[in-house]
Amino acid sequence: MKKGEEYDCIIEKVKFPNKGITYIEDHRVIVKNVIEGQKVHIRINKKRGDELEGYVLKVLEKSPDEIIDTCSVFGRCGGCTYQSVPYEKQLELKSRQIKEMIDSLDVPYEYESIVGSPEVYAYRNKMEFSFGDEYKGGPLALGLHKRGSHHDIVNVVDCKLNHYDFNVISMAIRDYFEKASKAFYNKGVHIGFQRHLVIRQGKAHNQLMINLITSSQDTLNVEAYVQMILSLPLENQVRTILHTINDNMGDMVQADETRILYGNEYFEESILGLKFKISPFSFFQVNTYGAEKLYEVVREYVGDTKDQVVFDLYSGTGIIAQLVSPVAKKAVGVEIIEEAVISAKANAELNGLDNCEFIAGDVLKVLDEIEDKPDMIILDPPRVGIHPKALVKIIDYGVDRIVYVSCKPSSLIKDLQVFLKNGYKLERVKCVDMFPHTPHVECVCLLKHCK
Repeated sequence: MKKGEEYDCIIEKVKFPNKGITYIEDHRVIVKNVIEGQKVHIRINKKRGDELEGYVLKVLEKSPDEIIDTCSVFGRCGGCTYQSVPYEKQLELKSRQIKEMIDSLDVPYEYESIVGSPEVYAYRNKMEFSFGDEYKGGPLALGLHKRGSHHDIVNVVDCKLNHYDFNVISMAIRDYFEKASKAFYNKGVHIGFQRHLVIRQGKAHNQLMINLITSSQDTLNVEAYVQMILSLPLENQVRTILHTINDNMGDMVQADETRILYGNEYFEESILGLKFKISPFSFFQVNTYGAEKLYEVVREYVGDTKDQVVFDLYSGTGIIAQLVSPVAKKAVGVEIIEEAVISAKANAELNGLDNCEFIAGDVLKVLDEIEDKPDMIILDPPRVGIHPKALVKIIDYGVDRIVYVSCKPSSLIKDLQVFLKNGYKLERVKCVDMFPHTPHVECVCLLKHCK
């Protein structure tokens, strides 16, 4: 088998994250963005020794599990992978994938299956859209990246993952800038105006935050732009309209300056009885009701914390710390993003919690400076997992219980191997599906020290 050759094959299995497995001439071939049972025509594009990879040129036969209830750009848009699979089958697939990965550790533990998302559609409370064109030199587009492309943008008119108001707003803003004949920001030559659009929804009060991100290379007619948005027929209330200036050359949403064009600089949300003010760049789980399910599992795994000091490391806006603090002596959150820490402190005050402390800084460094000693530790690290040196410091505390929340199972497995080699045993694992129709899934693990 050679690079560039084409074959017909059937996808026998899909491993995390969305790696389809097929066998051709006794060779194992990995094919991404496929569904078990599909018959596909592929081209081999990578060969490293015996490791082969291919990509789909055409789906010849659908999987027996596939359905047709999909959005108009499914398959072209890079946002969804499993939208054509019934949700029950998605849960079975994700649960099996995670269990197989954890079983590879070859240790005894209790696997408690998977918790589904309360909302299967319109669950996302945040979407980040990009300006661009659907093809080089094509008309203005505002949507998500085309599957497999860093440049082409697919117009999203009927996305099923967010509230339909998001689609109405994004298409209206695209039409507004198309009529204004303003050039989108070309990240290749760093010339142009409009870059991204971020829409956030507070589900507790049906509030919307609309944030336009542009360069400083042109001006915005604020009055016309705001009135256009406020005139749209929306089910949610527009709480705030923002304009963020970003002249950074990287293709990321960040702020040199943020201007409030209408309303407040935040909206309000609720999780398990706690109130939160969400600012433009503060982290908040994208699935509000799914987050409640996730934190219920975390709270169950945390168990009794009476008279205990609890560390919430990589704490974000401090939701977990605030959930455990009412039944703990003290909760200490550590988070590297300063804006998130500011939000955490404000939200703790909003909820009347006086035994929460939030520290801005890298976990690796803060653990050397913090005076408190934990009785238990909660970990919710970024996708890359825990820094190896920070992991050593966490283990050195020798706490009886550690609850690890992971958004990337492969990083979780890497870190679990270190815990298992250093005096901890894996007790329980439960998955929570926060991201229907995508390959992603959250895992919660309970570790206990083998004293």
